[in-house]
Amino acid sequence: MQVMLAGLGLLGLTGAGQAEGTFHEVPTQFIAALAAPGETHGDNAQLWGLWTKDPGPRGVWLTLFPALQVAGFAPAGWQFDPANWWMEEHGLIMETPQFPLAPGQYQVTGGREMTTTLTIGAPDAEGRQSWELAAGTLADVTHLACRSARYVPQASGAACSPAQARSFDFPVSPGAAMPAVKGCAKQDYSVLFVVGKADAS
Repeated sequence: MQVMLAGLGLLGLTGAGQAEGTFHEVPTQFIAALAAPGETHGDNAQLWGLWTKDPGPRGVWLTLFPALQVAGFAPAGWQFDPANWWMEEHGLIMETPQFPLAPGQYQVTGGREMTTTLTIGAPDAEGRQSWELAAGTLADVTHLACRSARYVPQASGAACSPAQARSFDFPVSPGAAMPAVKGCAKQDYSVLFVVGKADAS
């Protein structure tokens, strides 16, 4: 997921995407979003996560998985969970993003034509969090070249390991689904770049 976003910043905001409030620019962060490409709002943001650092350079190649399995920790310091692991489009095993996504306003982009405001609501009585884009759809602010998926055992006691991933399935084409892995249930996530956050009121 190694990306370069020099020059995007907050200057790429579309007029419709600028919500009221003051935003400050942040080093690029990455949201793992779970919604259909055409959606503009929803109530499941409690299932969305955030990487505050680019997880690609901090990842571990599939060929190096045996060492990760033995150590339990990646060279970057994150812990590998064999029952809940993430992988990106080049075949790098990634750290798990932070869950849930904190309530607030984020300036998000897919690195193409649109940058807009994503508003994440506070949890309701059932723990659900709303989300809404000020302009466009989730597809408009998804970085198509970045693919990510979460892998968990298909059934209780089933083996679900990066060792079963096939190297020839990578890299994944922009916009395509992440590959299946034997013994695993897979959940694909869209990746949004965060380039700004609202100042606390």
